[in-house]
Amino acid sequence: MPNITLNLAVTESLDYMATELEKATKSGKSLEKAVAELLPKVIKENKRIIFNGNNYSKEWEKEAGKRGLLNLKNTVDALPQLTSKEAIGAFEKYKVLNEREVRARYDIMVEQYVKTVNVEGQLMVLMANRYILPAALDYQKQVAESIAAVKSAGGRSVEAKKVLNKATKLTDALKQRTDKLAHALDNEGNGDAVKHARHFRDVVIPAMAALRETGDDLELMIPHETWPLATYREMLFIK
Repeated sequence: MPNITLNLAVTESLDYMATELEKATKSGKSLEKAVAELLPKVIKENKRIIFNGNNYSKEWEKEAGKRGLLNLKNTVDALPQLTSKEAIGAFEKYKVLNEREVRARYDIMVEQYVKTVNVEGQLMVLMANRYILPAALDYQKQVAESIAAVKSAGGRSVEAKKVLNKATKLTDALKQRTDKLAHALDNEGNGDAVKHARHFRDVVIPAMAALRETGDDLELMIPHETWPLATYREMLFIK
């Protein structure tokens, strides 16, 4: 679909330019002169989209806002552009898709978004409960037993207690955020796919990000032999 849309945009632009040049040459102008007059006009009309700096920078984001350009940062915000009057008009003009076909593809993509995020979210809940939480509890137990052993021997383990406190807080946060994500995933769309997609964008994805953050923090604490999942280092550098 992205390639179809890009090709459609190019087609529309070429059609416009070809039509303008044909009009000019029919009125007696040479092709060279017609091109020389058309190009500055096109650049002037579309100058606001031209930016030769870093298009991923915050500076360009601000500048684009000043120029009135769209800044659609997620799928749910971007997809409705497909069914805009201008987009449907272009699809129909060049006989690529009719309105019904465009709207059908929009519905499918909204549903696909929901299903994809749902699968990823359900997998996160499973991994957190089945793998990370048991490892975190096991590590918490190891540290607690170490502190108890030191104490029974008459020593003090100040730093170990700090480690235990941190591990306990992260473990509690992991379980809380896992439950929060599971609850967020248990949402009924009630037949409104767009409303359902907005829920996933506004509630589910932030809950996934929060859970990921806690899991990453625990990964940095838990020893290699206790951590149950492959790390990036292992996947990239260890055969």
